[in-house]
Amino acid sequence: MTEQEKYMKAALRLAQKAADEGEVPVGAVVVCDGKIVGRGRNRRETRKDALHHAEIEAIGKACKKLGGWRLHRCDIYVTLEPCPMCAGAIINSRIKTVYFGAPDAKAGSCGTLVNLFELPYNHKPEVVSGLMEEECAGILKSFFRELRRKKEKSKSDTTGV
Repeated sequence: MTEQEKYMKAALRLAQKAADEGEVPVGAVVVCDGKIVGRGRNRRETRKDALHHAEIEAIGKACKKLGGWRLHRCDIYVTLEPCPMCAGAIINSRIKTVYFGAPDAKAGSCGTLVNLFELPYNHKPEVVSGLMEEECAGILKSFFRELRRKKEKSKSDTTGV
């Protein structure tokens, strides 16, 4: 197992925890000098707050732990391609490298829909996409499959079919 896979597995564990809580399963870890300094998972539903994405939580915790907002020595590992808000936070925190697993066809802002890192901002993180993509996409597919199954069951229970 590579170092990158080790960190993505940590992000996948956080994504599973989010799924267990009924959240869209996205997990993220910020790594500095070989140590995880920030962990986050999606909590938009439980916190009732659009800002509670995994990356935002992980970046916030890393800033607190390291005592500053500049994370130029850090990398972030996230199970799903960052959205525009999270890509902006990555740029603003000066994260060195973004590793993501599954592309996001609806909001991916690191190359799928748009690549915000190609714009002339003052910082351009490196991007490594597709790290453990099958596992990262699999947890999302399973979550949404189960959600659809529950909705169908609920629908049939209320209609008596």
